[in-house]
Amino acid sequence: RGFLWNGFLFQYPIRPASMTYDDVTHLSAKIKPKQQKVELEMAIDTLNPNYCRSKGEQIALNVDGTCTDDTSTYSSKLMDKQTFCSSQAASNVSRYAAAVYKKGELHLTPLHGILQLRPSFTYLDKADAKHREREAANEGGDSSQDEAEDDVKQITVRFSRPETEQARQRRVQSYEFLQKRQAEEHWVHLHYYGLKDSRSEHERQYLFSQGHGLAENTELIKSPSEYLMMLMPPSIEEDNDKPMAPSNVLSMAQLRTLPLADQIKILMKNVKVMPFANLMSLMGSGTDSTAVLRCIQQVAMLVQGNWVVKSDVLYPKDTSSPHSGVPAEVLCRGRDFVMWKFTQDRWVVRKEVAAVTKLCPEDVKDFLEHMSVARINKGWEFMLPYDEDFVKKHPDIVQRQHMLWMGIQAKLEKVYNLLKEHLTPKKPEAQSAHPLLVSGEKRVNMAKAKVKQNYGQLEKDFQKQKAEMKSNDTSAKMDVSNIRIKEEPVSDEELMDTSAYEGMNNGILNGLHAEDSMDSLNGHLPGGCVDGVAQELKAFVSTTFKKQFVLTLSELKRLFNLHLASLPPGHTLFSGISDKMLQDMVLDTGCKQILVPFPPQTAASPDELKVYALWEAGDTYDQHRQVLLEIFSKNYRVRRNVIQNQLSQECGEDLNKQEVDRVLKDCCVSYGGMWYLKGTVQS
Repeated sequence: RGFLWNGFLFQYPIRPASMTYDDVTHLSAKIKPKQQKVELEMAIDTLNPNYCRSKGEQIALNVDGTCTDDTSTYSSKLMDKQTFCSSQAASNVSRYAAAVYKKGELHLTPLHGILQLRPSFTYLDKADAKHREREAANEGGDSSQDEAEDDVKQITVRFSRPETEQARQRRVQSYEFLQKRQAEEHWVHLHYYGLKDSRSEHERQYLFSQGHGLAENTELIKSPSEYLMMLMPPSIEEDNDKPMAPSNVLSMAQLRTLPLADQIKILMKNVKVMPFANLMSLMGSGTDSTAVLRCIQQVAMLVQGNWVVKSDVLYPKDTSSPHSGVPAEVLCRGRDFVMWKFTQDRWVVRKEVAAVTKLCPEDVKDFLEHMSVARINKGWEFMLPYDEDFVKKHPDIVQRQHMLWMGIQAKLEKVYNLLKEHLTPKKPEAQSAHPLLVSGEKRVNMAKAKVKQNYGQLEKDFQKQKAEMKSNDTSAKMDVSNIRIKEEPVSDEELMDTSAYEGMNNGILNGLHAEDSMDSLNGHLPGGCVDGVAQELKAFVSTTFKKQFVLTLSELKRLFNLHLASLPPGHTLFSGISDKMLQDMVLDTGCKQILVPFPPQTAASPDELKVYALWEAGDTYDQHRQVLLEIFSKNYRVRRNVIQNQLSQECGEDLNKQEVDRVLKDCCVSYGGMWYLKGTVQS
């Protein structure tokens, strides 16, 4: 099955039925000593009944072609030989030896290497090369014109740069360089001597020990256990052969061998959110809690009394999002915003986070899944309950974390231009209490009870305002007997929670009940109030569009309600403004409705589908904005390069980056590498 040569054991593969290892007249060998590489060429018995002659002829024809010369691999036009090439069978052979048993003695010879001989198929590469040459010759043609064209070739001259040390090391370690080095070493041809040859017998004597007494072999005068230990030392290779765990997985035993700071960092990076008590239970016995507190603050932030891993630990510098390619700095800001939202409330709405951070839905979902659980029709709830015990035991840590969150809040306010009222933190007392979890049915019942409680006061205010309007109409000598105000009783089956508007003009939205806020007067007002209301409404619309340029009807109504909330009681705008009046005023102030082609499966409301834009602002960018709005009247979303090319064509000038950014900032938002009109992005 093999042979021993110069301390190397050579093993043959399984022998085919037609292979003749014992046919010494047809065996040749060569070796590359430096590479410890051997090639043996053995004959194939072509007369064996198991040999397929047609296959042998076909292989020889594919390899050598029809011509026969000295370079032919198979001179007999038949595959009559097989080449075997050696490969390392084991990396550590110190435990192996070649043994010979003679006259009751066992003689061991240590091995320096074990090479296994495998069939070499380089003749197939030669056949492929000849096939490619024949194809190239057929395609090339024999015309003189082709030959003339082949003679004229363009030559590019390049001057090589001085090779740096790093480039040289990379070149030396490359596969091509190693292959070249191996090919440079010349083969040394070997001579074969038969089994009964005197030279073979002489070499075979080296397998027997020349000593004839145990006194000379002092290593063998040991106890059986020591001798066995010498004969079979502990294997290092077996340890390496054990299946390795993933690179990001550590056992608890391995983890506790690391420094305390590294232990905490690895745990927090994998768990993401953890109460302090659970963290201490994972630490080794006798670990100082003060040291753990000092280390945890370096890699995590306190949220709801629990520790959440910092964003820069999950998204190190010079990394990017696997979903959108957004750099780590932007991801850290977006995740910090989510963490900050959970310091204010137990619930976060994904759509709100996406609208503020302008990140792709996959990134936002990753942020939320790190620290919260999705609840159907409610939003995302922080995954752990409020840890009141930690807050009471460590007030100094809580205060320090609160100051850190104030600094993060200031940064978020600058980056995302958040409203002041949204940045007002909750009182510390609210955080020290247990969070109140209310079911959906309870919320509906509470809203109904609140509406019933406030209905009497709302009705009185409404009747009082109605009487004032009648007195104003009488003094102005106008007949308003035909004006009827729609009044619908509040039913027990369908009530609206008006708690959101309690602080807004005594529960009245736009001067009327919330149900009738935009349609109660069908777009008409008493004559004495028309001019004042129209002027105030026009001023609001004009000012708003000069700041925003593009607004959906839904967003405009929201801004209008905020504007009403800031006005003193009894203002003329409380007379009641319908949707029709608001839209007519938008068109009267020089705005136009942009018919954006929304996707067919859009989930936007009717008010969100109505998009209005200021057509002329009176500045130098009016023409550019008009071209941009025309683009979005035909496309729901557009790439930046398309916008820039269209602007250059329509305006007849090459705009620089600052000018294009100015126009895009006025009317559009970027989301996922595409540009949308403001308010039209569907997350």
